[in-house]
Amino acid sequence: MIINTIGIWVVYKNKNWVEQNKEYFMCFAAGVLISSPLIIAFPEAIAKNNNAGFAALAGFIFMFFSNRFIRHKTKQEELAFGITAIEGIGIHSLIDGIVYSVTFSVSIFTGIVSGIGLIVHEFAEGAITFSVLVKGGVKDKRAFVYAFLVAGLTTPIGAFIVYPFVSNFSSRILGLALGFVVGVLIYISASHLLPEVKTNEKEHSYIALLAGITLSLFIMASK
Repeated sequence: MIINTIGIWVVYKNKNWVEQNKEYFMCFAAGVLISSPLIIAFPEAIAKNNNAGFAALAGFIFMFFSNRFIRHKTKQEELAFGITAIEGIGIHSLIDGIVYSVTFSVSIFTGIVSGIGLIVHEFAEGAITFSVLVKGGVKDKRAFVYAFLVAGLTTPIGAFIVYPFVSNFSSRILGLALGFVVGVLIYISASHLLPEVKTNEKEHSYIALLAGITLSLFIMASK
């Protein structure tokens, strides 16, 4: 929540700088969020439950249809852009909180690795949320508050909702939950972060992607 709010505050005070560099933040976050689930979290999920692959697929499909549902409910192009972006960010910020609870319940190491990518992308997410609201005609100060409620506050809410139940999960259920999280993380990076970067591609932006992947590999090697 703090990192997200910092992202909102930075763009509130330095709109031009954030607009020029947000692609680098998103690429780095995407690199971590693609590699760490595949090489660290997913093997742990499979070790706990052989059906974790189905849960990962379910997580990906859930995010896909959630996004489609939002688009279907909005008909006007400008309105659709604003509502889809804000609701989409709100949904996946809530899931971010669930991700934190599940990954840290598996192990501190898994939680930290997943958390690094999530925290980095929280900065870009806060900046993007504020920018979308301003683009939709909301005044700066009100956009700051709305962005905090939509993108910042939803993450700890998701964590607090799930936390009391995670401690009671059996190993097999935890494997399925972790598998679901893997699908969610891959969707966020592959369908949310990277397409946005590609639309506004900048020179050397994919070096940041490789840096995120390298960080995950380094952390895994240091385990």
